[in-house]
Amino acid sequence: MIYALDSDAIAYYFRGEGRVGERLLACPARDIAVPAVVAYELRYGLARMQGFARRAAQLETFLASATILPFDDDCARVAARLRVALERVGAPIGPIDTLIAATALASHAVLVTRKVREFSRVEGLEVEDWYAG
Repeated sequence: MIYALDSDAIAYYFRGEGRVGERLLACPARDIAVPAVVAYELRYGLARMQGFARRAAQLETFLASATILPFDDDCARVAARLRVALERVGAPIGPIDTLIAATALASHAVLVTRKVREFSRVEGLEVEDWYAG
């Protein structure tokens, strides 16, 4: 099983919040993945902070141990269909979240996030909240 971590799950891991760290340690490293869009979000967030070098180094070490899931043409096709489907039923999710969901779907991965309510609108996407357990 591949677990694609959302930005919030990784942030909780670094802050030691919830049970994310415990769940991560229970998984083989080969099963942990990070969508490239999530890597972008985290790097952008850190770059906006003053004195981010230590945290950035920690993030890069973490990302080096995970599989990075690219946003490729397959993901773009899935994202386009997903966005249209959600808009048609009046339940869109954010644009970055659409790309993250599409990456997880295209990779046949379980999305690990605390935003279960939002991502559960995506048909066929398996979602787990590791914060609570």
